Amino acid sequence: MWKSGRGGGTNGHKVSKDTNAPLAVIIGVTGQQGGSVANALIQSVKSYRIVGLTRDASKPSAQAWIEKGVQLREVDISLGKDADVVRAFEGADIVFAVTNAVELRSKEKEVAQGKLMVDAAKAGHVKLLIWSNLESPAKWSKGRLSASAFDAKAEITDYLRDSGVPFALVPAGGYFSNFFGGALARVKQADGTYTVTLPCPSATMSPVIDIPRDYGMYVRAVIENVGMGAGSEVLTGFMISYEDQMTQLSEFTGKTHTFHQASRDEWSNINKAHGIPPAFSEAIYEAFQFATEFGYYGNKDVAASQKAAGVTSPTFLEMCQNQGPGTFD
Repeated sequence: MWKSGRGGGTNGHKVSKDTNAPLAVIIGVTGQQGGSVANALIQSVKSYRIVGLTRDASKPSAQAWIEKGVQLREVDISLGKDADVVRAFEGADIVFAVTNAVELRSKEKEVAQGKLMVDAAKAGHVKLLIWSNLESPAKWSKGRLSASAFDAKAEITDYLRDSGVPFALVPAGGYFSNFFGGALARVKQADGTYTVTLPCPSATMSPVIDIPRDYGMYVRAVIENVGMGAGSEVLTGFMISYEDQMTQLSEFTGKTHTFHQASRDEWSNINKAHGIPPAFSEAIYEAFQFATEFGYYGNKDVAASQKAAGVTSPTFLEMCQNQGPGTFD
């Protein structure tokens, strides 16, 4: 089912209906990454036709995109739905692709979904597939570490490289929103202070990014900026240690924030309390070990990558300042 909007946008920008404008198809438009990409293209000085893919175009989060002029296509990107995915990519100049490890919680399912998207892009002669990839802890550690969400995306990247589809890579850094919900969230203590408990040392560096607000600008840079396009990769986020995050959160909020390094068992219990299955909890644990030992992006230079792409990440403090009133209460 296809549903079209009226062409409205935000801040005076709008989705183009000119058939000469590039057609961008965005997987998961109602999600954080896909939604950020859609907004970044709407706000661009360049014109795009935008199609958002969703499993349910009737839900409020999908209807909001119709109001902005985005055309919605309902599609279930899963095995056996190959023809539907090819049709969804029909006519696309650009496809933004992402998989949801938290939802799938299966490396095999995630890899199968990713390969299906690559095959559909190839069948549809997509000019540029932008893939939200991650590094492989298994490869970097020679099999000692294994983090399903990371390793699945890396396996999809390898498949993409061999496919012949023109592609660019835009990996997502650590979500700033993790502070406010789930197993990674800061926890208020009885004395009014806050503690963040993670299974890594406080000196571990993380590329923090406000996904809804900022991820799309990196994708837009890959599409629009000189020297980017097919074959490029831009690393997202602002590199900062967890220790420095606690210091800046304390200064910004006026409330003391401390970091606690969780043991493997402690981390398992925290995740169990949040309803996270043991296998996925262990995968998250191993991802933190990978980031500590090898770096979230391996040995890649984040600052150099962003400079080459012509983008500047907001600082951690700026991310704090960009949050709405009451966010840190």
